[in-house]
Amino acid sequence: MRDNFSGIWIAILGFVAGILATFLYVRIDKNRHYLKTEYSDWRKLNLVLQSLDENYVDTIDRKKVTDAAVTAALAALDPHSMYMPPVLLKESEDELQGNFEGIGIQFNVPNDTAIVLEAISGGPAEKIGLQPGDRLLKVDEIDIAGVKYPQDSMVRRMKGPSGTKVKITVKRDRDIIPFEITRDKIPMHSVDAAFMVDDTTGYLRLSSFSRTTNTEVISRVMQMPDMKRLILDLRSNTGGYFDQALLLSNLFLEKGAPIVYMEGRNRRREEYKADGKGLLKDIALTVLVDEGSASSSEIVAGAIQDNDRGIIVGRRTFGKGLVQEPLYFTDGSGLRITVARYHTPSGRCIQKPYGSVEEYEYDIYRRYTDGELLSADNIKVDTSQVYKTIGGRTVYGGGGIMPDVFVPIDTTKASSFYMACNRKATAMRFASAWFDAHSAELQSITDFPALTRYLDNAGLEAAFLSFAANKDGLRPKSRAEWASERSYMITQVRALVGRYSKLGDDAFYHIYLDVDNVFEEAMKAGVNLQ
Repeated sequence: MRDNFSGIWIAILGFVAGILATFLYVRIDKNRHYLKTEYSDWRKLNLVLQSLDENYVDTIDRKKVTDAAVTAALAALDPHSMYMPPVLLKESEDELQGNFEGIGIQFNVPNDTAIVLEAISGGPAEKIGLQPGDRLLKVDEIDIAGVKYPQDSMVRRMKGPSGTKVKITVKRDRDIIPFEITRDKIPMHSVDAAFMVDDTTGYLRLSSFSRTTNTEVISRVMQMPDMKRLILDLRSNTGGYFDQALLLSNLFLEKGAPIVYMEGRNRRREEYKADGKGLLKDIALTVLVDEGSASSSEIVAGAIQDNDRGIIVGRRTFGKGLVQEPLYFTDGSGLRITVARYHTPSGRCIQKPYGSVEEYEYDIYRRYTDGELLSADNIKVDTSQVYKTIGGRTVYGGGGIMPDVFVPIDTTKASSFYMACNRKATAMRFASAWFDAHSAELQSITDFPALTRYLDNAGLEAAFLSFAANKDGLRPKSRAEWASERSYMITQVRALVGRYSKLGDDAFYHIYLDVDNVFEEAMKAGVNLQ
């Protein structure tokens, strides 16, 4: 009887508690204050930030929250609209402008120690006596050698405002030498290399579209007066200034030839055409592209292809057809906002889909896994976007520039010995060690035929194999393996050693072209399209 009585009271108390809870909930609900929101005028976003400011439990770091909110907002739009805090914005602007303030060296880090490849001509480092092959030990009093010091941090420590001083300590042979260098403006070249590959064919590799690109290109091609044909290498060129893409295209096109047009929701259509004053209108042209060629590179490739002006050789380009404009804030930060799409002369926009950030970022990886980089048959063409060139050839939009001549990636060099050497930077370290022992000979070489003779007689093959075995414990598994990759491996070694001559990157690329399958196909390709 007592158990039943207790059960009844528990039930009654539970019922009363439920009523009270409902009553309290209703009381709270009736006292809620609703903030009027409108998406059309961004009111909700403003109210969220205001409510945080008035009600959040701790003091809010407004800078941190504001930057996070802006970054998240732009990420919801497209992959290229972005917010840049002051440091990132300045670095980006310096790179695009084609100059920065610092000491003026190029270096690599083959074995946890930075080694000077070049002291840029006319720069502070060159004036004070830094030389190729110098090992960088310290920046001011900070040890940067042998301590796995981040490469980007090295660059930041050496860069700085013009007129400021930095102490660079280097090892040269057995000597430790301190240099006090006054920083200055350093020109950054966008032309990596330019030279004649035979009596009539010139080669020019362009790494970016900086503020100085057009001037650099004109200067370098003027040094090749016998050139009848140019191979313009835009592989891995991610773009840059829009106007430099126009100026470069203009060099090759007849008066009135369309280059590109842009339009957006709040940007009226703007068309750009060649003025007919280009210096290279009569030069036969082949353009090399790959999956790393983007933005301004694609504007040039699209203009050349749609005007049937030259042959595009390589692999499908990146697919960036969006145009950004900068917006600057007084705190040194800024935005790059997508304001328009650009279209090639035939009318195609080559922007690839960007349904999600992950999908966009992994597109190149997917091309590899899908086999697109190995076979043209695996390329996914959007056949709904069909356009015609000036000459009536069919081209497609919606995902990059399709080359006229497809060249797959070269997988023949992926042997175990080659991959092991790459992991340990064996070839780079060998080239550095070779320079240490032969610096006077290499630095006395000023022309390519002399460099070729030197490399032919230097005994590099035996020396490299000995270095790889003794320093890294690496050997080809068999004579057959070495025979299959010898040409590629030794060409790489020759190019890296040649880079330490006075010819610099011109030597490196000139030698490396011997095993470049895209360049080989470009040389075979006919000048006139069928």
